[in-house]
Amino acid sequence: MEAPQTLLIVTVSAFVLGWVVAKVSGFFGNKLTARERDPRDDRIRALEAELRVAKTEADKFKETAERRDKDIEELTSQLDDAGVHLQKQEDLIRTLKVDLKDSVKKTRELRAELQDRAAENLKSEVKLREVETELSVAQASTDLIATGVLDYSVAPNGEAAEGDDEAEGPRIQRSQS
Repeated sequence: MEAPQTLLIVTVSAFVLGWVVAKVSGFFGNKLTARERDPRDDRIRALEAELRVAKTEADKFKETAERRDKDIEELTSQLDDAGVHLQKQEDLIRTLKVDLKDSVKKTRELRAELQDRAAENLKSEVKLREVETELSVAQASTDLIATGVLDYSVAPNGEAAEGDDEAEGPRIQRSQS
């Protein structure tokens, strides 16, 4: 029975010894490999880091571009609204210009009509004054005839009566007062 026990101890000790040798060789092997790193691995790691930075910057630029696109869309809609508002204002200006032209034309017509009426009123006033003057002269001459101050002694053939050398017309007699 000693043989199986010995066999077991040898097997276990061989296994433990193999494990220890593997660890020691791995430890020293890693030190040597760490000293002799492959430069391609460093380049790959640097490129991966640059890729991460580039992705982060690209995401930032995408966000900025999206915000600018939204701003452009808002500005475009505002510009379209302003264009519509401007068109409405231009239409209003055109209608106001037409209305203004019509108003100016009507004002000129009314001004001309008022000038005509003022001229007619002035003529009427002048005629009225002339008529009033004639009326007052006629009234005065009627009053003078009635009082006997004027003498209309004219011969039937149109010559002056009693050897008067003057032409036809009234003679004023002076009263003796």
